[in-house]
Amino acid sequence: MKQFADEAIIEVTSGKGGNGCVAFRREKYIPMGGPNGGDGGKGGDVVFCVKRNVKTLANIRFKRFFKAKNGGDGQGWNRYGKDGEDVVIAVPPGTAIRDAETGELIREFTTESEDEQFVFLKGGNGGWGNVHFKSSTNQAPRTANKGQPGEYRKLILEMSIMADIGLVGFPNAGKSSLLDAFTNARPKIAPYPFTTKIPNLGVLRADADRDVIIADIPGIIEGASEGAGLGIRFLKHISRTAGLLFMIDCSDENCLSAYKTLCGELEGYSKDLMNKPHIVLCNKIDVEGAEENANKIIDEIKKSEPDTKVIPVSVYARKGMNDVRLAILDLINSIAGEGTFNSKGEKISDGSFLTSKKKATSLNPTFMSTRSVDEYMEEQFPGSEN
Repeated sequence: MKQFADEAIIEVTSGKGGNGCVAFRREKYIPMGGPNGGDGGKGGDVVFCVKRNVKTLANIRFKRFFKAKNGGDGQGWNRYGKDGEDVVIAVPPGTAIRDAETGELIREFTTESEDEQFVFLKGGNGGWGNVHFKSSTNQAPRTANKGQPGEYRKLILEMSIMADIGLVGFPNAGKSSLLDAFTNARPKIAPYPFTTKIPNLGVLRADADRDVIIADIPGIIEGASEGAGLGIRFLKHISRTAGLLFMIDCSDENCLSAYKTLCGELEGYSKDLMNKPHIVLCNKIDVEGAEENANKIIDEIKKSEPDTKVIPVSVYARKGMNDVRLAILDLINSIAGEGTFNSKGEKISDGSFLTSKKKATSLNPTFMSTRSVDEYMEEQFPGSEN
């Protein structure tokens, strides 16, 4: 079983160039044939490319070492050595490459189209054969160049899921149930906390031409921004989402302070997260006393955030679900004019991820529309959040 992985440390090496050849033409009746040593072949490059059907770094992390082929040595009769094969590393959209020693950001794959390639390390050039050293004063050179060595780097790959909406909430708030209700994704759902151990993606069908990608991350607990629980590891996956959807369990005894606590954890991780447009769902209003708590939460949020949409719902009883769907579509449409940005604050889209299915790019992961569960992700077992 392949596991989900959003980080990987790898070592990459480009190929060494082939050596040039020292050779002379020796044929009957040609006493002074001269030099004919061929050049060495070029070493292979280290190349990264985006693959939309790759959604985890597990295979890369387990392999770890990536080395391009060396170039072949030159031979007599002016025969050049064979160029070394490139090593091509396929990464999912949203992957960032950093130097393992300095932490320097080398490349973020956010706008690249399918199969677009980024040559990271070039292979060494092949050495010249002795045919290049012939001159009027040196008719029989016995000199050839060695091939240039390849380059080596140690890298950290970090993957952040690219989606329209990121679900945020405490364990057992109902995020996975919402994803199950709106999309074809089938995350693990159970009546205990921490059912979700890895991020899940689902596709909400907006209309015949548009989809909305929803990302569900493991539940956040108080102190997550400082490393507590599973949330801190996956908070980065909502950093590239266009908007956020907070879910509050109104049947919980701490529901009145839940929204404030969640906002505090997001701000503790990154102040930019709370600047994203967001919706608040007051879930489980079918439980006795929960609807009254939902009304209190709505009144409290409206005091400090009058423009924030707060909706009472019951995912289990399917109450208010159409209102949620319409609110998500309104949120995405309102964002479309502002665009989305990468972690450096650079604009990477002139709209949200809610684009035409015909535009198949890394910013429009429409490959999810025909897939419900990532076969490369870890299977869900009891022990994580709902």
